[in-house]
Amino acid sequence: METYGLENLGIINPKAVYRNLCPAKLIEAALRREEGTLSNTGALVVSTGKYTGRSPKDKFIVDTPEIHNEIAWGNVNKPISREKFNSLKNKVTAYLQNREIFIFDGFAGADKHYQQKFRIINELASQNLFIRQLLIRPNPEELSNFGQADYTIICVPGFKCSPEFDGVNSEAAIIIDYEAHLIIICGSKYSGEIKKSVFSTMNYIMPKKNVLPMHCSANMDLKTGETAIFFGLSGTGKTTLSADPNRKLIGDDEHGWSPDGIFNFEGGCYAKCINLSQEHEPQIYNAIKFGSLVENVTINPVTCEPDYNDGSITENTRAAYPINYIKNAQISGVGNIPKVVIFLTADAFGVLPPISRLNKNSAMYHFVTGFTSKLAGTERGVTEPQPTFSTLFGEPFMPMPASVYAKMLGEKLEKYGTKVYLVNTGWAGGSASSGAKRIKLAYTRAMVTAALNGLLDNVEYKHHDIFNVDYPLSCPGVPDENLDAKGMWMDKKAYDEQANKLAKMFVENFTAKYPDMPAEIINAGPKPNN
Repeated sequence: METYGLENLGIINPKAVYRNLCPAKLIEAALRREEGTLSNTGALVVSTGKYTGRSPKDKFIVDTPEIHNEIAWGNVNKPISREKFNSLKNKVTAYLQNREIFIFDGFAGADKHYQQKFRIINELASQNLFIRQLLIRPNPEELSNFGQADYTIICVPGFKCSPEFDGVNSEAAIIIDYEAHLIIICGSKYSGEIKKSVFSTMNYIMPKKNVLPMHCSANMDLKTGETAIFFGLSGTGKTTLSADPNRKLIGDDEHGWSPDGIFNFEGGCYAKCINLSQEHEPQIYNAIKFGSLVENVTINPVTCEPDYNDGSITENTRAAYPINYIKNAQISGVGNIPKVVIFLTADAFGVLPPISRLNKNSAMYHFVTGFTSKLAGTERGVTEPQPTFSTLFGEPFMPMPASVYAKMLGEKLEKYGTKVYLVNTGWAGGSASSGAKRIKLAYTRAMVTAALNGLLDNVEYKHHDIFNVDYPLSCPGVPDENLDAKGMWMDKKAYDEQANKLAKMFVENFTAKYPDMPAEIINAGPKPNN
């Protein structure tokens, strides 16, 4: 039996080893192993058990002298010793004895100048299908010449850690050893842990190659090829807003910005499914077909029809599919230097303007601050929107200090004259807790389209004194009254109180986390009334 070098990792005596199986074979294996069921669209539907989102408290980085001074240690990047890591690795490799093993050898990074080779070793056929559809798939020649991977991920959700003996926090653990180029994922069936481990690794590698790694989606104009990128945490609308039928989708979540342009780290998409409809999000809806993997969506036992409105398992229902399932995808995964950058935030306070124009300093302020709301289900334990500040709109995945990435973005904005907008995809007319509704998707799309097409360049703007940003007074496709955050509140005094409350949170966060930032960036932030 061909083992494809597994013994070099200490994985011996497997029951069977499968490498780079096609989707049909992986689905066949998953059904045989009772890992999931088929929906009426042909997608494989699985349940991920108790872990229905990322588990950030269970993520660690192996602390070694080689990498110690490069990592921003703290609540996000927590250290674990090489001794504990090696001990857990030995337990995991022993666990895999006499089991079926599924390997995917593929790439991260569509630009071959910066491309990294990843080997993913899975216990579950369904998770191997997931990562096959999410990463860049090698052609037969590339696979035959694949050689040794740059990084290897071993994912064994059936192995449960012992916190007392393994030095971790629960039965689950996600541990990256940057020096050994090895990642171990235990105890969680949520496939997003694999995807984000690849991203965290690229975020460590790329700055050393003069590439800015970004938690963003990207698309390009069908006619001109002008490129735009969308920053934002999961659930803020990156996937939805970048899947525009009038533009080519480069990628929905992870990209690099090199001196030559931008490129997708991935070869697929991982979209939220809650309340998904063909009417409002046809590209995503139609992509969920044979070859796609769907997580935690309930299925009618008779018709096998998925119920995307049912969040009883989790609000964080997900679908993974290759990017070519999107009709107008930019299959090369490569685009030009961005003309427009959009920061997406879901404001649960309901006080930020629906769209604001940022200058370079305010763009740097909001990039470093990364305000949004954690949406229900995105992480374990989050059941309702919570305001949060996530550095660079992706703090959980950024191993290096924020200044490393922020400096790179500032230099690029200045060099290329890229325009920046802050778009609130959250609530309007009241806070989330008051029962207010989120801003209509149709209006958000219209604002984004206007920003991308230059239709907001010459309209009249008004300065928001509390948030220290400028917002347009008119926008094609949006009623004027829906551009004024305060105007949408019935109780203006209550708006001012909420706006000041959030502005003070901005200031307190920035003062605590970035005390050494240049004055011009600090002064570009909100100005709460005393």
